[in-house]
Amino acid sequence: MKAEVKELRRLFGEIRLFPETLDDIWHLSHLVGPGDLVFATTFRSVEGAADKLRPEKIEKRPVRLGIRVEKVEFHQHTNRLRIGGIIESGVDVALHHTLNVESGFEISVVKQWRPVDCERIRRAIDASAYGVVHVVSVEEGEAEIYRLRQFGPEWVTTITAGSSKGADVGTRSALFERTLEPLAAVTGPLVVAGPGFVKDEFASYVKARAPGLAERMVVVETRRIGRGAVQEVIGQGILERLLGDLHLAREVRLMDEVLLRIATEGAVAYGLAEVHKAVDYGAAETVLVADTLLRDEGATRVIEEAEHVNATVVVLSTEFEPGERLAALGGAAALLRYKIE
Repeated sequence: MKAEVKELRRLFGEIRLFPETLDDIWHLSHLVGPGDLVFATTFRSVEGAADKLRPEKIEKRPVRLGIRVEKVEFHQHTNRLRIGGIIESGVDVALHHTLNVESGFEISVVKQWRPVDCERIRRAIDASAYGVVHVVSVEEGEAEIYRLRQFGPEWVTTITAGSSKGADVGTRSALFERTLEPLAAVTGPLVVAGPGFVKDEFASYVKARAPGLAERMVVVETRRIGRGAVQEVIGQGILERLLGDLHLAREVRLMDEVLLRIATEGAVAYGLAEVHKAVDYGAAETVLVADTLLRDEGATRVIEEAEHVNATVVVLSTEFEPGERLAALGGAAALLRYKIE
């Protein structure tokens, strides 16, 4: 993500945003909401006289529009964000228009920005400097590749070769060769994970045949394979070693702490009402909110009050397991400085 602050007074004003990846499109889906004013260059049908033989011809021309947002839809599988609303600036004022925002599509957003919005923009900008992290889980006879989006792990492909038991050296080499092919295009860090020694042999294979990729590679021992291995990689803090403050790793760690405190009757609150109570008492140290509640008036009020008392606010993606767990607890939780009754 690239961003440029055009004018901002007391967090109200215009910020130009340049999404570069699917992660950035996902971030935009939470930065733009109903009531915001969005400016973008788009195509609009314009009627004009073509010639005397044909009455009129309709064509689409590029126009700069300002749209008062009514609806925002994130389409992960088509890599786009649909922003619909009423035109307030440009041609066809008062009519409806929908912007299809993709990577490389610039928009300007005018709104009252919250500190949590500014933090999201900062994370998106920082993440773009590193490239996307990939995790490959390797076991005998099978490898799975995942791309770590900021909203959670995205399965890329599964490669199989031979049997999971007693595979010979030739079969293993074939698996390694076929696994390395899709990884050759990876520009960011690579984590090789799995139980046993097969992952170590694959890492040696990468070092011998793709030394450039090997320089960005980390090998991690995990108990599980596949998506479970990805979860362990994040939980172990490996990504923080690679990228510093990666939000996904913090999500896993914070939700683990929430669940531990619930199990041990520690200093924790969960559910929007209980979290609000903890914030009012000044007991909340860290407030976790599911991204699905960002448009909820009650949740917005809790976030604003938490920020006012200097509590840390963390938004969790429900596309990823920690966010799913938080949603099951009512969509909000707080780690407290002390227990409250």
